[in-house]
Amino acid sequence: MAVTATAAAASLFETLDKDGDGKVSASELLGCAAAELDEEEAAAVVAVADADGDGLLCRDEFLGLAREAAASADQQAEDRRRCLRVAFGMFAADADGGATAAEQCITPASLQRMLGRLAVGAKQQQQQLALDLDECRAMICRFDLDGDGVISFEEFRVMMHDGLFL
Repeated sequence: MAVTATAAAASLFETLDKDGDGKVSASELLGCAAAELDEEEAAAVVAVADADGDGLLCRDEFLGLAREAAASADQQAEDRRRCLRVAFGMFAADADGGATAAEQCITPASLQRMLGRLAVGAKQQQQQLALDLDECRAMICRFDLDGDGVISFEEFRVMMHDGLFL
């Protein structure tokens, strides 16, 4: 966990420690507006991180919990990025060729090709998925942030995130 994140977690600990005893109880944890927990969940959080078994979180236990949460969030973000990379690769031009990941992009033709493959797998919806090249260009134009006529991985990531697909 970065120094600023550690400082933020330490500051949060001080805020949560309402009675100033150097420990955070499940009820004090419930008082945190950012923690959307019920009483049972707050008690479970304390129990998981309570190394000394006193039913309370000291500063070190709380910071350990914050480190674990940060590591878990980092791993989830990496997993999402990896899944996005795979999905992007399915639509990208030259996905099987020699282009590096940075050189890959979704072109109107590669979008049309992939939608055609999807249509073969869903024959009853084939008419809906079979788009002509101009329709594919229009779809790309909507998310083409730099105006180069193709979708880069970064534009795809923004589209999937901001388009509420993730």
